Amino acid sequence: MKTKIGVIGAGKWGMALAYALSEKNDVVISSRRPRDLDNFVPMQEALKCEYLVITVPAQQIAFWLEDNFTFTNQKILVASKGIEASSGKFLNEIYEKHVPNENISFLSGPSFAAEVIKSLPTALVVNGYNEEVSEKFASFFPSFIKAYTSTDVMGAEVAGAYKNVIAIAAGICEGLGLGKNAAAALISRGLVEMLRFGKEYGAKEESFIGLSGAGDLFLTASSSMSRNFRVGLGLAKGKSQEEILEELGEVAEGIGTTYALHEISKQKDLYLPIAREVYATLEGKDPLESLRDLLSQ
Repeated sequence: MKTKIGVIGAGKWGMALAYALSEKNDVVISSRRPRDLDNFVPMQEALKCEYLVITVPAQQIAFWLEDNFTFTNQKILVASKGIEASSGKFLNEIYEKHVPNENISFLSGPSFAAEVIKSLPTALVVNGYNEEVSEKFASFFPSFIKAYTSTDVMGAEVAGAYKNVIAIAAGICEGLGLGKNAAAALISRGLVEMLRFGKEYGAKEESFIGLSGAGDLFLTASSSMSRNFRVGLGLAKGKSQEEILEELGEVAEGIGTTYALHEISKQKDLYLPIAREVYATLEGKDPLESLRDLLSQ
């Protein structure tokens, strides 16, 4: 008998995961606004599923949980990445008010929705406090996705959020025409910066050199398929945040995460040079000036 899974969030990533998970399972999908999809159901019907995959963006999840979610022993896989800008909270900190740790896992790894929905192969990591729940979610993935498990929730959280900020920086680098040498140097330094930040929260080093860290970073920071990379391209052309987001027509998690990292770095007195310059550029600093400041450190 197939397991019934409810996917919450019918954006590109939600639809891609619903497609992938439907190879082995009975999947329904829902969102705040009705969508013309074969397996679309009302929100409260989807929330009755024992297994839920939630793709609601990081900056919206606290409000969504308060307004829509009631815990009835569901097992949840969080498939969004980011840090809440208004509070500096990681997703696991937001969810813990609503879901016990033993019922929740977090998805990480290199995964463009456009490739998942074409059944192109990748490997992902299900990170959770309860290995049995993580293994169960890992078993739901289709033949073209290799799913590993890990207990390093903070490693997955930090890597999944931070890589989007580095991707904005990489997009700026590309948009300025600085070349592949500069891009490789930037991404390498970005990985070190992510790791240094993660250690402040007890994250394990192996998460950053594996799929959750390096794997997802290399993907997101090297392709215009990445929304955050495209944010950087826009900044390099002198466009405002508002112009860029209007063109994207979708959420770029790296922007909110950049603002969260800025506040955290001030509170904890952390050295986060790339995140700092991305923040400054989002606030209107000339990208070339940011580059000069990075090179001088």
